[in-house]
Amino acid sequence: MAFLARHLLSLIVFLPLAAGLAILFIPKERDRWIQAAANGATLLVLILTGWLALHFQPQAPGFQWEEAVPWIGPIHAWYHLGLDGISLPLVFLTALLSFLAAVASTTIPERRKEFFFLYLLLESGMLGTFLALDLFLFYIFWEVVLVPMYFLIGIWGGPRREYAAIKFFLYTLAGSVFMLLSILTCYLRSPAHSFSIPELIGKGLQLGPAAQWWVFLGFFLAFAIKVPIFPFHTWLPDAHVEAPAPISVLLAGVLLKMGGYGFLRISFPLLPHVAIGFSLIMGILGLINIVYGALVAMAQSDFKKLVAYSSVSHMGFVLLGLSALNLTGFNGAALEMFNHGMITGGMFLLVGILYDRTHTRELDAFGGLGAKIPVYGGLLSFFALASLGLPGLSGFVSEFLALLGCFPTHPAITIASASGLVVGAAYFLLMLQRILLGPLKPQWSGLPDAGRREIFTLVPLMIFILWIGLYPRCILALQTPALTNLLFRLGGNIGW
Repeated sequence: MAFLARHLLSLIVFLPLAAGLAILFIPKERDRWIQAAANGATLLVLILTGWLALHFQPQAPGFQWEEAVPWIGPIHAWYHLGLDGISLPLVFLTALLSFLAAVASTTIPERRKEFFFLYLLLESGMLGTFLALDLFLFYIFWEVVLVPMYFLIGIWGGPRREYAAIKFFLYTLAGSVFMLLSILTCYLRSPAHSFSIPELIGKGLQLGPAAQWWVFLGFFLAFAIKVPIFPFHTWLPDAHVEAPAPISVLLAGVLLKMGGYGFLRISFPLLPHVAIGFSLIMGILGLINIVYGALVAMAQSDFKKLVAYSSVSHMGFVLLGLSALNLTGFNGAALEMFNHGMITGGMFLLVGILYDRTHTRELDAFGGLGAKIPVYGGLLSFFALASLGLPGLSGFVSEFLALLGCFPTHPAITIASASGLVVGAAYFLLMLQRILLGPLKPQWSGLPDAGRREIFTLVPLMIFILWIGLYPRCILALQTPALTNLLFRLGGNIGW
């Protein structure tokens, strides 16, 4: 037990991979065994991360459950994992969505053994990215995520799956190249030639002002593509539309957060002076994301594309909070990543439920479903209202904090960004009208309502959305001390 306690983070990271390898030895005819193994592994990871959340001490200095072992001696690379208030919510989010999406993957029709192996490899990569404290290890996990996602879209996706998978791969790989160059520069310009993130932050980099800007820009391009920030967002709608619904859940719920997490974990603390100078640019990009994403979502007739472009808009609030350089804005940005993962993960599950029954995502093809499938209609209404920022639900809290924090720093940008909330409310209400209201079309007269398994995948998300909406302190208390320490390094406004 003592050994497991010392290596709990490693167990969380590699348990999905071990389960994926075990699945390869299960005969492909044993479909239930394969599904049960995937469900069991992801559930166990969720239980372990839940235990971490219950025993986490927000006020404790440094990282908790830290593991540091020499890995590649000649280049001073370490196997170094750790958890703090910035990474804990995202680790828990990854575990929860991975479990729920695995349960929802019963709709995957073929090659399920390969699907779940890649799925579990993806989960290990995502968890490792949020827990790595060595830049070399961080880069390895970052790249591990790329490979299974490429195949999960390219094999099990829609009609244009090859195009979407290649576009996702090339965009993300291009960003990774720039990040690798920045990592190598940090390594060569550190006093002890180290990849350790805490050490690099503590001792600083021997770089001139111009070189710091170039290093920051390298990291920025990698993280911007992942968020995604306009104009690097075009891979996202294609990937979402073609990916199977469970993979869209992870793509929107977790992968987009890797970019925002990279800013908080690496770019801002490692290059604080550049981060301060970049604040206005970050705010402008956040404004563009919010307004542009909302307007394009408004024009969509494809249900899945609408939700995809809404993600572009909502991630703009993360950029807005980061540009504030104060505690309120940072809390809003970090909380928005968690809340958006919960809400949009549920929305993509709902898209998948409707598509599995009707084999269409065209909004104009529906109408009157609220009376025919009332349970589904209630679930869809709940998540749509959460996504448009209804007070009392979690989406409102994080967006309000991001706007409130940004206002003292960039008042004009904040006021303009608020217009995105109005457009967001419009396209979600219009979506509900087109799907649930009006006369029922004859072809949907025999449409079955949401089943027990589908309700099971959505209710946990609803509980968190309502809980955080009414009592946001449950998450804010975990992340505030770590964000406060980051702001001390940036010299930002702790009081806001």
